Amino acid sequence: MKIAVFGTGGVGGYFGARLAAAGEEVHFIARGKHLEAINENGLSIESPLGNAHVEKARATDDAAEIGHADMVMVAVKLYDTDEAVRACASLIGPDSTVASFQNGVTGGDALVDAFGPQRVIGGTAAIAAMISAPGVITHTGAIATIAFGEWDGIASPRTEALLGAFENAGVEATLSSDITAALWSKFVFLSSFSGITCALRLPIGPIREDSDHWSLFRRAMEETFAVAVARGVALADDLVDQRLAFTEGFAPETYASMYHDLVAGKRIELPWLSGAVVDMGRELGVETPVHEGFCRTLKPFVDGGPGGKAAGKAAG
Repeated sequence: MKIAVFGTGGVGGYFGARLAAAGEEVHFIARGKHLEAINENGLSIESPLGNAHVEKARATDDAAEIGHADMVMVAVKLYDTDEAVRACASLIGPDSTVASFQNGVTGGDALVDAFGPQRVIGGTAAIAAMISAPGVITHTGAIATIAFGEWDGIASPRTEALLGAFENAGVEATLSSDITAALWSKFVFLSSFSGITCALRLPIGPIREDSDHWSLFRRAMEETFAVAVARGVALADDLVDQRLAFTEGFAPETYASMYHDLVAGKRIELPWLSGAVVDMGRELGVETPVHEGFCRTLKPFVDGGPGGKAAGKAAG
């Protein structure tokens, strides 16, 4: 399987390198010093699940050099989606498939609009990973899972082939029978986790220890859950409780990946996370005051700017 990974950061770099190390033909689209390091020294993973090094990684900043791919994995930041869609056009052939493994719930929609529903499958990843140095992806924690599936939930040769590739690479992968629900299940958590850790400039430990902060986190998830229900997404009734229990297992220093971008003065994905919750809530008549508060607090930093100091692990 010829796989193109558009966005060689924490998600694309980790899962793409696992596939490449297992013998799949993987082409990485990267840029800047990260690209230079990959071409000079290969792509490395540092992970509690086992380190890996792809010595002769195929990497470029020009997708047109790759030609048509069987599978295109889009893993860029949400604010780069439109640019990625334009650049991906050269990768799409008669039998190509495209999947978004981004945060939020809008990446797949953008791909469907650009390439048509027949070419797109849904995808989601759960991992705490980042570029720790050019050419190096550092994974923290024990979670590194990926899920994908056809929108109608029916297994297909292309999704089964991708599942086989991930399994051969030792990746915990799931072929989902309801990828929309899987996307929203993550979104309920991530929209809230990113919002509260960034708005409070705190990792999860102090948030858990403060009853008011913990209650705010719950209410934020309840708002996103209510928006999902209003959109007709089939989620477990106790999903918020499940996600709270999941978060209780995080190391105290864990924060959202958006927090890392915030304090580094980079653009943040707020408009596609809490902002999307607010926008969809207004369309559906669902009140979202907690996410509205996150948006007001973080609006000055959406396009980058001084955000404060941080130290710890990133999730999401």
